Amino acid sequence: MAFPNIRRSWWKRFLIFLAILGPGIITGSVDNDAGGITTYSVAGALYGYKLIWTLIPAFIVLIVIQEMNARMGIVTGKGLADLIRENAGVKVTFFIFVGLLIADIGNTTTEFAGVAGSMEIFGISKYLSVPLAALMVWFLVVKGNYTIAERIFLIFSVSLLVYIVSALLGKPHWSEIGQSIIRPKVEMSTQSIALVIGVIGTTIAPWMQFYMQSAVIEKGLKIKDYSYVLLDIVIGCIATVVVAFFIIIACASTLHEKGIVIQEAKDAAMALEPLAGKLAQSLFAFGLFIASIFSATILPIATAFYVCEAFGFEAGIDKKWKEAPEFYFLYTLIIVLAVIIILMPNAPLIGITIWSQILNGMLLPVVLICMMLLVNNKKIMGEHVNKRLGNVIGWGAVVVLIALSLMLLVMPLFS
Repeated sequence: MAFPNIRRSWWKRFLIFLAILGPGIITGSVDNDAGGITTYSVAGALYGYKLIWTLIPAFIVLIVIQEMNARMGIVTGKGLADLIRENAGVKVTFFIFVGLLIADIGNTTTEFAGVAGSMEIFGISKYLSVPLAALMVWFLVVKGNYTIAERIFLIFSVSLLVYIVSALLGKPHWSEIGQSIIRPKVEMSTQSIALVIGVIGTTIAPWMQFYMQSAVIEKGLKIKDYSYVLLDIVIGCIATVVVAFFIIIACASTLHEKGIVIQEAKDAAMALEPLAGKLAQSLFAFGLFIASIFSATILPIATAFYVCEAFGFEAGIDKKWKEAPEFYFLYTLIIVLAVIIILMPNAPLIGITIWSQILNGMLLPVVLICMMLLVNNKKIMGEHVNKRLGNVIGWGAVVVLIALSLMLLVMPLFS
């Protein structure tokens, strides 16, 4: 007679998980944006399978960091920007967020570059696709609500799995992939270090930390929901790394083997057709479009949210324009600036794309240091401060990223 009770209990837990589902998976999936796809594509085309190993430490750090964000949001009920301002002061907050705002305008520009590039493969001009995409994401946020937006974002997340099919069509060499993971080889050059920072910076983007914490707060999650939130985070991180893994494989098994050099994700999609077929090209382009639209919606939201939160303005897509005018004005301004840059003739889109990801990687230690200090503060977190393993991984990531950033800056002086 115990079986019906067990079954009911299982279904109850499953329904609770479905209700909580969202922040972790969306935050993880939006990480595979146009900038990320470009960075992974360039890494695969230039170095083949050699940089796949970077996804393993990035995956571990990503889970640890996202868990910290969720825990801080649940325990404090405050966003990361709010906590930084309260504990670091307005001046420090101002300089941190100016750098993040500049990086995120570049990141948003990259998303619309992804829209333009993917639609050009299907024969649609950027002068039509970009303004229409901008209007679509603007209306979704300004005229929609959080529940509707979240469901659409979850559908977008699932759509990114097309990259698995695209990679398999390229007939990858699994033994070489295994060797690159088991016995990684690190090339000490400015280009490879820049790409490693770019891969880490796009896998664990600074703005994601602010979005994750705000998403937990928007859903009103409590400490009793923690186990479900953690599962959501793990699934989201796995999805992030799986998609990144197959994008690198798709380009490594085709473009790298033929010595084809690419500069953006659109180039990768176009080059795939003669090597892996029209379907592989179409799937790669479709994935790029979905990822770009997805991130062009989320990224400006996250940026507007943490900037407004840092300086004490009302923020959140659950509010009307008149309730949070600064939030919606900044959200709109970021989109408009990105669209203007994309539509400018001869805009340096490749430079904006790659360097925005590198800037993400260089700014990430600043955000992580703030997070580590906050999550270990007993006045803020009480009994929910970090355990030793979380601190080792968190501070270790800070040290490694600072070291890589310094190497990137110093190595050209000795070349």
